[in-house]
Amino acid sequence: MLNINHVRKNFPYLGNGIIYFNHASLGPLSTSVVSRINEFVYQRSVDPIDNFRSFMESNRSAKAKLAAILNCKADRIAWINNVSDGLSMLAQSLSLKSGDRIILFEGEFPSNVYPFLNLQAQGVEIDFVQSCKDGFTFEEIADQITPRTKLLSVSAVQFLSGYRCDLDAIGKLCKENGIIFCVDAIQATGVVEIDIQKSKIDFLIGGAQKWLMSLQGASYFYISEELQSLLTQRSVGWTSVKDAWNLADYNLDLKDEASRFQNGTLNTIGITALDESLSLFTEIGTPNISQKVIDNTYHLRNLLLYHGVELIIHNAEINELSGITTIKVENPEDVNNRLKEANIICSMRQGLIRFAPHFYNTKEEIETVVKKLVDTIDSVKN
Repeated sequence: MLNINHVRKNFPYLGNGIIYFNHASLGPLSTSVVSRINEFVYQRSVDPIDNFRSFMESNRSAKAKLAAILNCKADRIAWINNVSDGLSMLAQSLSLKSGDRIILFEGEFPSNVYPFLNLQAQGVEIDFVQSCKDGFTFEEIADQITPRTKLLSVSAVQFLSGYRCDLDAIGKLCKENGIIFCVDAIQATGVVEIDIQKSKIDFLIGGAQKWLMSLQGASYFYISEELQSLLTQRSVGWTSVKDAWNLADYNLDLKDEASRFQNGTLNTIGITALDESLSLFTEIGTPNISQKVIDNTYHLRNLLLYHGVELIIHNAEINELSGITTIKVENPEDVNNRLKEANIICSMRQGLIRFAPHFYNTKEEIETVVKKLVDTIDSVKN
C-alpha cells in the first residue's frame, strides 16, 4: 500500500508550510537525491576523484529504470542535454526532401515545434492540427495525413492545458501510414503510464527536472532500431564509436546502441541524481503513481467546477486527464502573486494559472488551495 506520509518525509520543503503545485515547471529535490548529489560531489573533491567506474553503474542503473517505466530496452535509451537538443538532433538527421511534410499541433511547447519549423528552409512543409490547446480528435489528425507526411510529433501531455492524448491510437495511425511517431513525454514520464511498444513509438524524449524531480540538463530519449537505421547522424564524437578507448585509431564505426548519439562527456552528476530519483518511481510503481496523480487532478477539477472556476478543458474524460489543471481568471498575475504570498506555488503561463500537484500531494492540500484561490478571486474582483 502506498504510504504517502512516508514519502512526504523525504521532501523538506513540506515542513515549511509550502504547498507546491508546480511540478510541471520544476520538481523539488528529495533528501535522498540531495544525499546522492552530495556523495557524488564528495567523491569528485576527495576520493575517488576519478569516479568514472561508479558513474558507469549509475548510468546503467538509470537507463534500466527508465526502460522499465517506458517498456523498452535499456540500450535504446540515450542521454542528451535537453528536449530541444534531442528533437533538433532528430530533425536534422532525417533524410527529408523538399515537399515532405510533418504534422505538429497548435498549443505545443516551442521545444516540440522550432526544431521542425527549422526544416522549412529545406522545403519541408509543416501541417498543424489546430485544436491542440483544448484537446483534439482522431479525425482531426487523420485529416492532416498526406502521401508525403513523414513524421508526426506530439506531446503525451500538453504543457498548458494538461490534455493527455491517446498515444495508442495515434501510434497505430502512424504505423498504418508509414509515418515516424515522435512523442515529447516531459510532462508524462513517471506520472502517466506510457508503453513505447504498445503505442508503436519511434522516438520519445523527456527531461529529469519536472515530474521526475531531478536536475536540469539531464534529458533522455528513446529511439527504435528501425528509426535509427533510417537516420543520417549529423553529429558524432569520440564516444559515438564502438572502440572509443582506442584513442589513436580514428575508426568511425558507430555503436549499434542508442548511445552512439552521446558524442562526448555526459552530465554525470545529473544522470547520477536521476538514477536516485527514479528509485522512488521504481519502488512505488508508475501505475500507482499515475492513479494517485489522476485522483488528485479529478478532485481538484471537481472542486474548481463546484466553485465556478473556469477550466481550460471543461469536459475531459478520465483518460484525457494528467497532473496539470489550468484555469482562466481575471487579473491572473495578481492572483498568482497572492497565492505565492500564501505559500501556494503554481505557475502562470500565457495569461492562465496552471496547477500541477504530484502523487504525494494530499486532498487536504488541494482543498486548501481551492479555498484560497476562491477567496483570492473574490478579493481581486472587489
